[in-house]
Amino acid sequence: MCTPYAGTILLCIMANPSGSLREFIQRHPRLFVLTGAGCSTDSGIPDYRDADGGWKRAQPVTYQAFMGEASTRQRYWARSLVGWPRFGQARPNAVHRALSVLEAQGQVEMLLTQNVDRLHQAAGSECVIDLHGRLDQVRCMGCERRTPRDEFQQRLAERNPDWLTLEAAQAPDGDADLDGVAFAHFDVPACPDCAGVLKPDVVFFGENVPRERVSQAFGHLHRADAVLVVGSSLMVYSGFRFVQAAASAGLPVAAVNLGRTRADTLLSLKVEQSCASALGFLLAGDGQPV
Repeated sequence: MCTPYAGTILLCIMANPSGSLREFIQRHPRLFVLTGAGCSTDSGIPDYRDADGGWKRAQPVTYQAFMGEASTRQRYWARSLVGWPRFGQARPNAVHRALSVLEAQGQVEMLLTQNVDRLHQAAGSECVIDLHGRLDQVRCMGCERRTPRDEFQQRLAERNPDWLTLEAAQAPDGDADLDGVAFAHFDVPACPDCAGVLKPDVVFFGENVPRERVSQAFGHLHRADAVLVVGSSLMVYSGFRFVQAAASAGLPVAAVNLGRTRADTLLSLKVEQSCASALGFLLAGDGQPV
């Protein structure tokens, strides 16, 4: 059923939403795909927000706190030491595979992901921009050296062997919920080249996305004929601005998300299903185009 929504905008939640999504994709062969945490929950990586777009847990660490406080870095890396093994072993799910099929069919202008897990690439997608960076690398904030996260995990473990026995619930983005633990004696390595601060190669809250990355993404948006949002509430402006720009340019925007998004009034189609259910037709295996 389609009902008038926000003036001239129609928010369509159809009796057969997967069918209407299939039609949307068929009509628009140059899709700018924007993905969020909802794509990776079936891979065992928790998301941040509830159905109303609010935080499910404490807000993530900020760039300012991480760079300004040694105690914040101790807490972050201790939780990461415990949480990384499960995060690093996550594998692509049906959502990642469906979007790689869409690219293989030649219908993806660019996939811009807010996730830092690299699961789109692991599923076979090649036209990907990691808007918020990648958690599988560690960056020196002094000399810009990049180190594989698995290698840094070994250094953390060697300096803090007692922490390896701790168990904790998985949290988003390689974090772990360690409660009632003192972090003051956790030993955080410095850069071996310049003794600089080591930080995951991701964009923290309060940190700007690199300008050239934003410019590259907008270049692809300008060549697209529609936007498909998958698994994002768009509450973070760094992702929302692309939908905002698309709507201003008259591009139709479809979103697959369970719950409210920041862009609800800008959408021409909204499918409130799990991402895997909504995109399942792409993996039907019937050999026919979508």
